[in-house]
Amino acid sequence: MSIRVVVADDQDLVRTGLVMILGAQADLEVVGEAADGHAALDLATRLRPDVLLVDIRMPGLDGVEVTRRLAGPGVTDPIAVVVITTFDLDEYVLGALRAGARGFLLKDAGPELLVQAIHAAADGQALIAPNVTRRLLATFAEQSPVVPVQPSDPLTGREEEVLALVARGRTNAEIATELFVGLSTVKTHVASLMSKLGARNRVEIAMWAHDTRRVRAD
Repeated sequence: MSIRVVVADDQDLVRTGLVMILGAQADLEVVGEAADGHAALDLATRLRPDVLLVDIRMPGLDGVEVTRRLAGPGVTDPIAVVVITTFDLDEYVLGALRAGARGFLLKDAGPELLVQAIHAAADGQALIAPNVTRRLLATFAEQSPVVPVQPSDPLTGREEEVLALVARGRTNAEIATELFVGLSTVKTHVASLMSKLGARNRVEIAMWAHDTRRVRAD
């Protein structure tokens, strides 16, 4: 089955390029395009795509607000959102992830990483550009400590290992390779982490790892 995608970007040339890249993939289908935040919100609400790819700076509603309304805290049936932008400012990164985004990419990330991010989001995973991940970790390292939510049950040693790798932006396949375990085993551990931490997706798992200082900037 094809992954249904809505693309939202206010620049016609950029939006056309993104649609062409995604449309060239056999298992991706672009079902809608939007040139501003309000149109993106409307399309995503009506079409219920598997993934919304949204620019962070658009007329009307910006990408962070669109993300918050579609995937933020309190949304009972969230849509997977991947934010893409030319601006890697810390407030944009943190704002998008706090709003519920499952991915954050810079527009110079390249077609391969873009396609990976769409697949990851559709699969309930999260992909954050490696250079953005490093900045994110550095930002959290500089922030004052917060009081994180306590897990419902203590994490096992293996769950701690998976937690650290998720927080560093690794995919399930990469985690499986690094820990020498099966892909289904990784998925089981990720599901357990989500349950214990009350997290809705991998990004929220990563944010918890950052909040508890389990991951440090390189």
